[in-house]
Order: sequence, then structure tokens, then C-alpha cells
Amino acid sequence: MNYSVIRWLVGWVLCVEAAFLLIPLALCLCFGEPYAADYLIAIAVTAVPGVLMAWRRPKNNAFFAREGFVATTLSWIIMSLAGALPFFISGLVPNFINALFEVVSGFTTTGASILPDVEALPRSLLFWRSFTHWIGGMGVLVFLLALLPMAGGQSILIMRAESPGPSVGKLVPRLQKTAVYLYGIYLTMTLLEVAALAVGRLDLFSSFCISFGTAGTGGFGLLNDSFASYSPYVQIVVTFFMFAFGINFNFYFLLLIRKAKAAFVMEEVRAYLVIFLAASALVTVNLATQGGMGVGSALLHSAFQCSSIMTTTGFSSVDFDLWPTFSKTVLICLMFVGACAGSTGGGIKVSRVLMYFKNISRELKRLIHPRTVTVVRLDGKALDSGMVGSVNMWLLSYIAVFFTSMLLISLDNFDFTTNFSAVAATLNNIGPGLSLVGPSRNFGDYSAFSKLVLMFDMLAGRLEIFPVLLLLRPATWRE
Repeated sequence: MNYSVIRWLVGWVLCVEAAFLLIPLALCLCFGEPYAADYLIAIAVTAVPGVLMAWRRPKNNAFFAREGFVATTLSWIIMSLAGALPFFISGLVPNFINALFEVVSGFTTTGASILPDVEALPRSLLFWRSFTHWIGGMGVLVFLLALLPMAGGQSILIMRAESPGPSVGKLVPRLQKTAVYLYGIYLTMTLLEVAALAVGRLDLFSSFCISFGTAGTGGFGLLNDSFASYSPYVQIVVTFFMFAFGINFNFYFLLLIRKAKAAFVMEEVRAYLVIFLAASALVTVNLATQGGMGVGSALLHSAFQCSSIMTTTGFSSVDFDLWPTFSKTVLICLMFVGACAGSTGGGIKVSRVLMYFKNISRELKRLIHPRTVTVVRLDGKALDSGMVGSVNMWLLSYIAVFFTSMLLISLDNFDFTTNFSAVAATLNNIGPGLSLVGPSRNFGDYSAFSKLVLMFDMLAGRLEIFPVLLLLRPATWRE
């Protein structure tokens, strides 16, 4: 284990986070809020160890699979601990476990909250809360890869550990240039949403905060009712961009290099569109016939919520916990499907779902024709047995983490719907669940132990489970 390169990377993560904290500090001063000293303390506590750890570059900065996964997971944990400091030091969230829960939820783009009154927060802290979504959406280590050239030829391992989906590769031969392209697309789309919201006469502060939450598919809002108070125009714009950020970023790269035909034949993107349209249509019909809504209103809210849940953003335009059972069941299914691989969304991912259905089809063919050799293909490319085995092992790990978490948080003695949806919402990085953790409620009633379990789920869901499990494996740390 190359501990020096892990120390160096974690140090750089803290330095970058301290620099990001300067933005809410500046807003605090601009808005005349009395929390400037608290931000300065948080920045100092974050920056000093960061500088000490990153000051001395390791003599051997080559790293491989173990270092890549350990550095990624440790970075996210330490980044969350530091990010919670403004909430805790200011006294606005006096319980550190609650402050940590809020920030882990922010960085992992989950959007689950413990705050009963979001509107009571100062604007600078609301900004930081939403900005954690944007930072975590693409990943701070991907940002570092755009700045710091790494040796050893294994930098791709960091991107694989931090980027959602079963497969991550280089868009261009140089990984550093790939990271630049990814962040360029990410930033451009964010600014486009800011501009679109500003056209709808939304103030600049709200436009940026909402865009940060949408871009990271996070879900932290500025109002207690999330999006219920916003105009239909704002809801439509956010619906579109939630859907857009749930698309595999390779799709946008192919469009950028004028390979539109290759972009539009991506099976995952087409399946993602079909699932969204089908779910929205089903919920619209159900709300119009059993939910007491007009067709226009049903279409608006169904599209918004299906886009929000499928992309694991977690915004809500209505309290969907009051919807008919069929509509809520559709949303629960979308929680597990999730967005595309290579996007900022969570969940199982559409690409994995496609692989599982293709595997089922292959096994059915083999039952009828045992001697037939069939190959699972995605986008016309044959998937090797290693990839198929990996996605199957991922699903088993996912199920194990899911039901272990449910068992542990059941000690709080809440009802089954609450516990099931709480784990589904955190492990899939969605945010709101149903019943006691529905859109009009929060996670504040859970005990400190259960919150730690749910924080583990948020990190495991964002980092695709394996990097977090590897950190807990004793053999990972042995020489």
C-alpha cells in the first residue's frame, strides 16, 4: 500500500474544499450575516491539515487498484467531516451527527435532510448546502484529475471508483483531458440551467442553488415545500435538466465531437428515455383517473416526479406520499432503476438493468437450446464474462447492504414502509422516501446509530458499494 500517495491525495481534497468554502464566506459577508468567523474557523481547520498533507509530494506517486479505491473512499469521508463544520460551528445544527448527515447527504447527492425548517437557514449556508451537491455530482477527485497529472497509468481507477456506473473509460487517450471534458460539459449544462431559470424571473441566488441541486441530481431545496411554490415554468425547466443530467455524459461527448449517430444508438440512453416516458404516462393516467387531478396538472407533476426520482434528484413538486398506491409503486420502481451510468444520478443504473434482462434472456435461450453459445451484447459490443460476473456480484452486494441496513435501522421501531423507503432513498441517493421520511417530513426522527447506518448507505450508493466495502476489509490495509 502506497500510503504517501493516499496522504497526498486526501491533502489536496481538503485544500480544494477549503477553497470552495471561501465562496459561502464571501456570500456571508455580502449578505451581512454574523457567521464569518465560523466560516474562517472551518476553512482553517480544513486547510491547515490539507496543506500539511499535500505540501510534500510523494517520491513514488504511482498507485494501483487498492490505493485508488482507498484514497477515494477516505477522501469522501474526510471531505464530509470537514464540510459539516460550518453547520456545527455556527450552532445552526448543534448536533454533529445531524450536521454530518446533512453534508454526507449533500456530497453524495442524496438530498435526505434532518432539517425541519430549511428556510430558517442563512443564505450563505443554503448556498453551501446546495453547492455540496454540485461538488459531489461529478466528484472532487475527478476535478483533481483535471489539475494533477498522476503517474503509474492507473488514474482511471480513481475515476472508476468515483463515477457512477458499471463501466468508466477514457473519452480521449489522456485521462487528464477526459476529466477536463467531463467538467466542461458539467459546467456548461449548469450555466445553461441558471440562464433558463433566470429567464423565468427567478433571482440569481435561487437560480444557482437550484441548478447546483439539479446538476448533481441532489435534491436540497431552498423552500420547505421543495418546488410546490415555484411556477410551472420553473418546474418544467427543472424537469428537463434533471432528465438531462441523468443521461450518460458519453452521449454529450459524442455530440460534441459530431458523432450524433453513435450517440443516438446508445442502448442505455434509449432505454432511459423509454422508461421515463412510460412511467410518466402511467402515473399521469393514474393521477387523472384516481388522484383527482386534471390532465394538465397530472402530466406536469408526473413528469417532474418521475424525472426527479429516476435521476435520484429528489425534488418534489407535490407530496407524492398522498398519491394513489399505483403511482407510488411506479416511483418506488424508478428509485431502484436509477439514471444512466456515467451521469450524476444514482440507483442501480439503466445499463445494469439492461444487462440483467439480457442475461435472463440468454439463460432462457440456453434452457431451450443447451448447446447454443450466446453472447450478451450492449451497444453491439460483446460483454466479457468478467463484466457480467462483476455486475452480478455488485447486485448481490447491493442486496446484502440493503437488507442489513433495514435490519439495523428497524431497531428504532418505525414502520416497514418508512424503513424500506429510507434505505431505498439513501442507498440509491434519492432523498425523500415514503411515510415518516416522505416529501413533507425528514430523517430527523431516526437515532444517531440509524443515521450512521444511512450515511454509510449514502456513501456506498454514491461510490458504487465496492470501494466502501474494500475500506472495511482488513486485508486491504495489509502490506
